[in-house]
Formats: sequence, structure tokens, C-alpha cells
Amino acid sequence: MPIGVIVNGLSVAIGGMIGALVGGRLKQEFKDNLNLVFGICSMSMGISSIVLMENMPAVVFAVIIGTALGLWIHLGERINRGAGWMEQGVAKWFPSKKSNMEKQEFTATLVTVIVLFCASGTGIYGSIISGMTGDHSILMAKSILDLFTALIFACSLGMVVSVIAIPQMVIFLILFFCAGIIYPMCTPAMIADFKACGGFIMLATGFRMVKLRMFPIADMIPGMILVMPASWLWVNYILPLVS
Repeated sequence: MPIGVIVNGLSVAIGGMIGALVGGRLKQEFKDNLNLVFGICSMSMGISSIVLMENMPAVVFAVIIGTALGLWIHLGERINRGAGWMEQGVAKWFPSKKSNMEKQEFTATLVTVIVLFCASGTGIYGSIISGMTGDHSILMAKSILDLFTALIFACSLGMVVSVIAIPQMVIFLILFFCAGIIYPMCTPAMIADFKACGGFIMLATGFRMVKLRMFPIADMIPGMILVMPASWLWVNYILPLVS
């Protein structure tokens, strides 16, 4: 039973609904300051994952090549368009007040939230662990942060934040049910490097959340697909040649 996945999806949906309803009552200064705290939390989670890295060359290779691939296939632009369609669909039923945000900033923030909820290393790894061992603790811990993160972002973005729970649950459920195939093929080093790659994305997401630097986090997602094969190749073929 994918309890962790369901709870995580509900935390995003409920947090988004509450934020959309009470957003107008919160001062902008309060929302901005709390968003800075969430940004530093994302950075901290990213750093805590990066330090687990076993094979730095493999992870760095995956992040660079994965990002280059994402830029080449215009993954970020595709996700931007998807975010726009999502917002337009929700706006028909729940018109949102975008406060003082311009359209470009609105879309950029929405993409940041989509990647944060759907493509974090913590969520992906937690879904695999949940499906393989029945341990939902990782996703439960993520759900607490996601609840409040969704609430704060929904204050500015509106009800569309709740809809992100749908693609998030689809992705995590696929990983949950495929865990029996994925996990046995992974070594501890591959898992550690996978977490580290997700940590890079979480760190970049934190920079975007505090609006310090707009990293192309959506284009970085292919790195998470490449990192495990890269880690395996490094350990089994490249490292023996250079050591």
C-alpha cells in the first residue's frame, strides 16, 4: 500500500488549498521571509544529500551531461509550457490573484515548485524505498515540509499549487510499483550517488526559491536518470583503469 505516496500527495493538495484561501490575509513580508526559510531548508537538504556522494566524477558527469541534454531537448521550456497549461486550466475554475507577480515570474516560480515537489531526490528515493521495504518514513518527513511549502507558494500562485499533487503522485506511484525491479539492481554506492545528484537539484532549487540565482533546474532532471549508470560504469570500468 503506497501510504507514503498518498500522504505526500495529500500534503501538497491540502497545503495548496489552504494557502490559496488564506493567502490574501498574510502580509507579503511574512510570506517573503518564510519563503527564504524554505529556500535555506531546500539548500540544507541538498547539501546533506551531496555529502553522501561516493563517486564525485560520476555525479558531476551526470549533472553536466544531464543538464546539457535537458537544454538540448528544451526540457525546461516544455515544462514551462506544461505549467502554463496547468495554470490556465485551474484558472477557469479557481481564478487566482497573482499579486504583484509578472507572468514570467509567475511561471518561473511555478516551475520551481513543480520540480521541488516532483523531482526531488528525497521524494524519488523515498518512493523506491517505500515500495521495496514498506518504510514510509522518508516520504512522511518530506510531507511535513511539502505541506507548508505548498501553503506559502499557494499564497502567491493560487490553487494551481494543489494540482501539482497529481503529476507528483503519478511519478511517485510508478516508482513505488517499479521499486522491486529498480532497487535490487542498485549498489549502495549507486544509491548514494543518486541522492547526491538529487542534492544538486535541491541546492539549485533553494537558490531559485530565494531568488539568488535562477538555475535551470528543470533541465537538470535528466541527470538523475544518468547518474546511476554513470556511477556503475565508473566503479566497474573506469576506476580500475585509473587506480
